[in-house]
Amino acid sequence: MLDNGMQVVVVTNQRVPVITHMVWYKVGAADEETGKGGIAHFLEHLMFKATDELKPGEFSRIVARNGGRDNAFTSWDYTAYFQNVAADRLELVMRMEADRMANLRLTDETVLPERDVVLEERRQRTENEPGDKLSELVQASMFVHHPYGTPIIGWANEIAKLTRDDANQFYHTWYAPNNAVLVVAGDVTVEQVRPLAEKYFGPIAPRPVPARIRVEEPPFEAERRVILRDAEVRQPSLRRLYHAPSYNRGETVHAYPLQVLSEIVGGGATSRLYRSLVVEQRLATSAGTGYSPDAFDTSVFGAYVSPNAGVDMDKLEAALVEQLEKVVRDGVTAEEVATAKTRLEREAIFARDSLRGPAMSFGVALATGRTVEDVEAWPERIASVTVEQVNAAARAVLGQTNPVTGLLLPAPVRQAAAQPDAQPDAQPPGTGAGAAPSRSNDSGVIR
Repeated sequence: MLDNGMQVVVVTNQRVPVITHMVWYKVGAADEETGKGGIAHFLEHLMFKATDELKPGEFSRIVARNGGRDNAFTSWDYTAYFQNVAADRLELVMRMEADRMANLRLTDETVLPERDVVLEERRQRTENEPGDKLSELVQASMFVHHPYGTPIIGWANEIAKLTRDDANQFYHTWYAPNNAVLVVAGDVTVEQVRPLAEKYFGPIAPRPVPARIRVEEPPFEAERRVILRDAEVRQPSLRRLYHAPSYNRGETVHAYPLQVLSEIVGGGATSRLYRSLVVEQRLATSAGTGYSPDAFDTSVFGAYVSPNAGVDMDKLEAALVEQLEKVVRDGVTAEEVATAKTRLEREAIFARDSLRGPAMSFGVALATGRTVEDVEAWPERIASVTVEQVNAAARAVLGQTNPVTGLLLPAPVRQAAAQPDAQPDAQPPGTGAGAAPSRSNDSGVIR
């Protein structure tokens, strides 16, 4: 750790003379002020504008001229910036990254056009993509009070009102060295990184950073359904989501067993859901589960399935629920647990072979309140998971009676209204049996 509070992690991998250089800030969309949704992601865009040393866009142009690649990403819990470059370009990218940590210069001429870029990004990636639109609506139903219910990119009406002052305030509040983590992975050593980090990041003064105090999601006993019908849907889908603990919040004792459970129930072509719904019953083209315990607050355990052509969605949902209830009722076997743990451990080994994999693991952990030791202990903690622990986690999460179900369906085919014979007692237009159905894009119906 530097004297100004910035954490530094070095992961040496000397297979090729390349490094991944990442700076993680412990702030994300869930830390935004109410009414300023999207400001974390907006600032991510603006960090590529001017500094005291660089013109707008020059950061990325310099990286590219030196044979590298750079980008950034925002989550609910963190924002990260990275460059993949030759090992001998480490000092270059570290100098530029430190420069924009301390010396970002924003003007209306750069901020306002970029706001339009973000709005267009939202239109393309969410509003014009039915699957992403449903994900947004389901997330909002999962987290009604907690900020995880607000999309990372923000709601369009709030993005449109963001200003240069909003961006500057967010930048000066959260972008401090004592709220950041530097991760360098690749053909590099601690002895090489330490003097460079002290030279470029060390002089940046620390600042008071607000505590990450977030509201808790209140308990909702009712099951919720979100149905999106859209004319662009070619492949219907179904998802069923449950509130789940993370490493940090909720019944954290279940975090490692839930990873094993997800592998058993929905982790690929040998999982329970795939074998039952795709192979045996031939109801689905795909089926699986998803769970990540990395959130700063609580997480979500989800099951996902897409139907074969002509399969009734009610029948598919009933089959999915039957499999999930079977896990709760009958539990999993020792053989399933042993096989799942082996697969997870192998995946971790493969991930460690890459430059980006370890950098991501350490960055996410440190940005969400965990430690280097937690990351290094993951294989042993997974290996120690027992059948009893997996079954207890299944009862605690899949046994909940208030899941959120999301359905993505094609819009009904619009029919031409029937033309009745002209008669004195003819029904008014739109009230008879031949009336046209409702509009083709019935989004956000919550039952």
